[in-house]
Amino acid sequence: MKKDILLPDDVLSIITRLNTAGYEAFAVGGCVRDSLLNKTPKDWDITTNSLPHNTKSLFEKTIDTGLKHGTVTVVINNESYEITTYRIDGEYSDNRRPDSVEFTASLKEDLSRRDFTVNALAYNPSLGVIDYFEGINDLDDKVIRAVRNADERFKEDALRMLRAIRFSAQLGFRIESQTLKAISQNKELINNISPERIREELTKILVSPNPSKLLLLHDTGLLKFVLPEFESCIGIEQNNPYHMYNVDQHTILAVSGIECDKILRWTMLLHDIGKAVTKTTDSEGIDHFHGHQSVSVDLALSILKRLRFDNKSIDIILKLIKHHDMRVAPDNVSIKKALKTLGKEAIFLLLKVKEADIRAQNTKFLESRLVDLAKIKCMAGEIIESNECFSLDSLAISGDDLINLGISQGRNIGIILNKLLDMVIESPQLNTYSHLCRIVGTRFLGPM
Repeated sequence: MKKDILLPDDVLSIITRLNTAGYEAFAVGGCVRDSLLNKTPKDWDITTNSLPHNTKSLFEKTIDTGLKHGTVTVVINNESYEITTYRIDGEYSDNRRPDSVEFTASLKEDLSRRDFTVNALAYNPSLGVIDYFEGINDLDDKVIRAVRNADERFKEDALRMLRAIRFSAQLGFRIESQTLKAISQNKELINNISPERIREELTKILVSPNPSKLLLLHDTGLLKFVLPEFESCIGIEQNNPYHMYNVDQHTILAVSGIECDKILRWTMLLHDIGKAVTKTTDSEGIDHFHGHQSVSVDLALSILKRLRFDNKSIDIILKLIKHHDMRVAPDNVSIKKALKTLGKEAIFLLLKVKEADIRAQNTKFLESRLVDLAKIKCMAGEIIESNECFSLDSLAISGDDLINLGISQGRNIGIILNKLLDMVIESPQLNTYSHLCRIVGTRFLGPM
């Protein structure tokens, strides 16, 4: 099909050089799909009937990325482009990677091994778009459909099941019925996929424009394998004046209501994960979830470690979950106490978390709570800008000072400093060396 796609100069140069040497060459996969959707591709991949050693001989700088699988990376103008020889994959005994690869001269055979029709598109300027599997029709109809036999595609690579849902979320497409059915039939195979790969696909779903597609994991049965803790939250009712949705509905609304940031969206997904195991109902039929914050932290830690998150991400996500229900009033003392607990960067993340949380609760209380949050955000900025004391770093007395005053070294130092900080937060005028020395002398020099 002759549809014009504007190729970057480097990509056009690579295709032209391969063509001039007598080889076929096409841009292939996601870059063609995105171009046809008027999106800017992140990467440009090229497929060719040139064997890897021939490809290497045509370009000055190459990297042996995956010669066994036919892939050579060509570096032009400090940009990397993967060039892969047409290939046919052998058996997939691990449901992830082919045991062997056989090179082929047929572009159609190469495209037939790809996951979805919208990704099985090739393009070069001479021939236009090559579309053997009606991928353009599926783009027009907004459909994710496996190439040929969906059951075979998922048995070859079980990660494709998550990728189907991820593409559905990123593109806003529906998943074709037989493809969806095949996911349900092969769901257990996801156990063969590494935690890191699962994490990356889940994250892409969460930060997509349609994070509610995450519920397709439940519909297909994948959720109990990749996030069993959230599976337990499905359908948990919240008969409580502050809520109008069940736990999973509230969670998805909260995820959708916060900016597309990995840390914030994972926080919202996991912030109420402990509600399934903490729910109680009182004599009046009102549901309560006492202690769900700490249980959510424990479950979130287990999930994040299982999915191999980095420690920095784990720390901030857990901090936000732990304090997502922290009561912060629009007054200086309350805000400075929150700043003491969270720090000046995390407090603004917490306010975003709180806003997304309350927007997904009973709308009856929404307006007044949003007004308070706006005031708190403004006041927190002013407190930070004016260098008011809310941390030990800005306290007018240090641990060494306490030792010089006669306080014995040990844990008492930290306890006393934090008590002094609490006093200063309540009464900022106390934050002078002389005032604090006097307080130490009258209150803390003696039996603890």
